[in-house]
Amino acid sequence: MAPPPSTVVSPVVTLMLRVLTFIFLLISLIILATNNTILSTNIATIKIRFSDVYAYKYMLFTILIGLAYTLLQTLFTIYQMSTGNRLGGDCLCQFDFYADKLMSYILATGAAAGFGATIDLKSVLEGNGSGLDHFFNKGNAAASLLLLGFLCTAVLSILSSLALPKRGY
Repeated sequence: MAPPPSTVVSPVVTLMLRVLTFIFLLISLIILATNNTILSTNIATIKIRFSDVYAYKYMLFTILIGLAYTLLQTLFTIYQMSTGNRLGGDCLCQFDFYADKLMSYILATGAAAGFGATIDLKSVLEGNGSGLDHFFNKGNAAASLLLLGFLCTAVLSILSSLALPKRGY
């Protein structure tokens, strides 16, 4: 009887999902980082930046962590595809499993923070005729792309659990 294969999921599928995650996070970062607006009132003119909203700062943090992790894992996947061997063997399978789980949770909380802040602030400030729709719509767009990045990472988390070595106890 032949031993089971070390990987259940094709590295090509993993690479495609990691590249998709990276693209979603990169576009989300660009949208969020360029989210600035000028609010003019009778009293003053105020420039509002994404960094003025704490939840958007948290979103930025989760996006940056997600980009770094996804880039690292993409390099590991490319190495596996080019050599045919996993870097680190079975230990890296466990790292992939736990790190993918953790990263999916981090990205989910970043998206939730962005959606929550946008909905709360929009409902409070929209009634005052502030004209901040464009600012909040860009916040929603960045959070939506972050959510798509989370979904890709969640699928990767499931796929990495399939690659765990089967141990009988």
